[in-house]
Amino acid sequence: MEHLWAPWRKAYFEKEETTAHLFEIIAQSQEDEKNFVLTRGKVSFSLLNRYPYNTAHCMVVPYRIIKSITELTETEMLECFHTLNRLCKSIQRLFSPHGFNVGLNIGAAAGAGIESHLHWHLVPRWRNDTNFITTIGHTRVHPDDLPTVYKLLIEDLAREEEDV
Repeated sequence: MEHLWAPWRKAYFEKEETTAHLFEIIAQSQEDEKNFVLTRGKVSFSLLNRYPYNTAHCMVVPYRIIKSITELTETEMLECFHTLNRLCKSIQRLFSPHGFNVGLNIGAAAGAGIESHLHWHLVPRWRNDTNFITTIGHTRVHPDDLPTVYKLLIEDLAREEEDV
């Protein structure tokens, strides 16, 4: 029998409970590289998902702690969608996915892992990216590591800003 090791997942299951909101901590932190923060706007920020479904799985998060899309201001909606658009374009240039899943999980019943702080997931998809190892082994195989993906995205987003 062969084994596929994913020891990095252990940190997720063993993380300490905290009363502070994860996204609030990251939003207030100055350690963008450590937290894989990609962009910072006036009312939102974006970051790589530390436990990605696929390469370049990103999240867009309003700074304000809200639970539902109905609580967003017009400014928050516009900036979040502008950021999603920028990230889609950058990921397309760098990784050439065949499609994207963009979504919100509002409430625990809908699958929200961080129910108290609304956030979008942007998941690049490739044909056949769900294969036997995912289906049978319940394990994802990622061809890229987070620091490399982060560096590529940060550089591409910075070039895009210069061109504007």
